[in-house]
Amino acid sequence: MDDETYGDLQRAAHDHLWMHFTRHSSYADADVPVIVRGEGAYIYDAKGKRYLDGLAGLFVNQLGHGRTDLAEAAAKQAKELAFFPLWSYAHPKAIELSERIATLAPGDLNRVFFTSGGGEAVETAWKLAKNYFKLTGKPLKHKVISRAIAYHGTTQGALSITGLPPLKQMFEPLVPSTFRVPNTNFYRSPDQFQGGNDGDLEAFGRWAADQIAVAIENEGPDTVAAVFLEPVQNAGGCFPPPPGYFQRVREICDEYDVLMVSDEVICAFGRLGHMFGAERYGYAPDMITCAKGLTSGYAPAGAMIATDRLMEPFLRGNEMFAHGYTFGGHPVSAAVALANLDAFENEGVLKHVRANESAFRSTLEKLLDLPIVGDVRGDGYFYGIELVKDKATKETFDHAESEKLLFGFLSKALYTAGLYCRADDRGDPVVQLSPPLICDQEHFDEMEQILRSVLTEAGSLL
Repeated sequence: MDDETYGDLQRAAHDHLWMHFTRHSSYADADVPVIVRGEGAYIYDAKGKRYLDGLAGLFVNQLGHGRTDLAEAAAKQAKELAFFPLWSYAHPKAIELSERIATLAPGDLNRVFFTSGGGEAVETAWKLAKNYFKLTGKPLKHKVISRAIAYHGTTQGALSITGLPPLKQMFEPLVPSTFRVPNTNFYRSPDQFQGGNDGDLEAFGRWAADQIAVAIENEGPDTVAAVFLEPVQNAGGCFPPPPGYFQRVREICDEYDVLMVSDEVICAFGRLGHMFGAERYGYAPDMITCAKGLTSGYAPAGAMIATDRLMEPFLRGNEMFAHGYTFGGHPVSAAVALANLDAFENEGVLKHVRANESAFRSTLEKLLDLPIVGDVRGDGYFYGIELVKDKATKETFDHAESEKLLFGFLSKALYTAGLYCRADDRGDPVVQLSPPLICDQEHFDEMEQILRSVLTEAGSLL
């Protein structure tokens, strides 16, 4: 890109572009990073510099960048039928994709409601839960339980379910009747579970799951509609479930007639080595919310997948789920999703993740020899590295120190070193890694080497 074009882009970005979750003051006297193309596991900025995409865009780009097959699927569909809504009509690609997803989903999750993205999928799940119970004689059931620090989206309902007070305060009052329970961060679990063996981990999982039952009892079982849980919780830095955790949650939901929603906006479509996280951890939810990896980011798409039981009341008389989105099930997005799922099957993507996930983990765990690295956790191709002030005591950073560490140094330093990832302060400070599913040992080593260099420098600064 020539200097004049680059300068024009910078002026326009500063004058007109309102970026998401962005501190615009950071660019008052600095250029906005401009990414112009991608190829495989790498992205390139406007000046031609290459970066390893250690976050798959935003937990999205499963198959890597520059896939002509997905681009061609979009172009072909756009020529044939660029748009038509699913409001009392259908089109072939939405029908085909709904059948494909239902075939892949666990249990009797056979009903697919398309959305534009993940937040809309979460909104849909909550609205369906409330609507379903009103139609089945339990009209008081409307409340939702979710976990501390968990992120479920930015729309008013999804944000209400989110367990991150700093993200909510400026938008309150939000939708009422949501309640938080402990998450599954074993590294920060209560002292009684800190012996460090598997027995403690399982006991912690049982305790954490049982807190859902406590919350249901506290609110009244006849008022609680749903529990929203990610297979691996994203915010806070990748909390995997302890053994038996989801099985106990399923028991609790069945006991109290509460719907179990598996929020898989990040975890579905190969991120954990399976099409769905519920499959990896062996549980059967009543609903799955998904998006991101459904199209590998080549077009926006999301979905709420429900069991046949939840659809049944809407198949009678004049009943209608009075909910929908203009672009839900968009023909181009559906065509891309089908091509994406074809590539998963033809190229053995799930098998590749499962074959390489242990190597990814062991490569990242090399960083545990650094004084600033307290914990490395996650599953599949989805990891968080928690940073600590004192490794022996697990002392974390205060707000000012975290600000200096993450935003004053790490975010810029990692990017400058050629790694696009995420330094996150939602909870204790972490670096998140979620690379394209095509990555292998060469990419793992590159990540580890960049992280080692930058985190070593960060430790010396502190």
